[in-house]
Amino acid sequence: MAHQQGPALAADHLVKTYPGGRGKPPLRAVDGLGFEAEKGTVFGLLGPNGAGKSTTMKILSTLTRPDSGTAYVAGIDVARHPARVRRALGFVAQKPVSDPMDTGVENLVLAGRLQGMSGREAAARARELLDRFGLTDHARRQVKTYSGGMARKLDVAIGLMHRPEVLFLDEPTTGLDPEARAELWLELERMTTAENLTVLLTTHYLDEADRLADRLAIVDHGRVVAGGTPEELKNDLRGDAVIVELAADADPFAGLGALQRVDALREVGGDGRTLRARADSGAATLPLALAALEAAGVAVASATVARPSLDDVYLRHTGRTFTRAQESAEFVLENAS
Repeated sequence: MAHQQGPALAADHLVKTYPGGRGKPPLRAVDGLGFEAEKGTVFGLLGPNGAGKSTTMKILSTLTRPDSGTAYVAGIDVARHPARVRRALGFVAQKPVSDPMDTGVENLVLAGRLQGMSGREAAARARELLDRFGLTDHARRQVKTYSGGMARKLDVAIGLMHRPEVLFLDEPTTGLDPEARAELWLELERMTTAENLTVLLTTHYLDEADRLADRLAIVDHGRVVAGGTPEELKNDLRGDAVIVELAADADPFAGLGALQRVDALREVGGDGRTLRARADSGAATLPLALAALEAAGVAVASATVARPSLDDVYLRHTGRTFTRAQESAEFVLENAS
């Protein structure tokens, strides 16, 4: 396959709207979204459920067409050459792709044969991937007997069978327990080095994006609101985060007013009983903040000072915390029927 020119992935002003149905207005899932990812890197799309991440991935993988905009995968125009794009990429969807009644090795060999590999090539590649993901001892077991973490590793291995140039990972650790998530992270880090491929990762886990992505784009309501390396995004937030959790009977509005009167604090905001602000020196400013709250008669349950996080980045660019955005998205999904 010819080497690609330019970035490994590129999207420019992508727009995708779905009909509302039952009298509801149309849903603009992707609204002018754009980004670029270099070859051999992990590029993350970070956002809550419903932000437009999965729709973007469907457009890039030729599963749906955008209303407007352009996209390239491995230097190939997605709209003009969809078959070439599908040969160049591996896709690991949110839902399992393996057959639970077949064994691990049977699933891998079948995936290889579907991609045009000979039986011998598919068997050799299957052994290689089973070893890489620590599944060799379980190769002859039916997938229905696998743990969640093992099954997810097998899904990733299936996506790698034909040695793609680009691998799409759509929410790869959703539903896994913390131990299985951490184990899969290690495997993904080893995999990107061993395979020398470009990875597009969608996730709604802040720690996952921080850990795995070389660069990332924060997506909100179908748009990229911020982009860069995780460290660049966090370092753009000068100073420390001051986080105050108010007591259950405290008045959040009175608390906000008290903190806004502290000169050393900036970007004061609230999310329920959690108040946040920024300060050049959090350690020096926290006592002033607590004194202001006490003077206003606002009871405090806890207070912390922390270095900037991706949650702070999300708050800066969207006006709400990531947790609140995720809860809002889940409420909308639960009530959309």
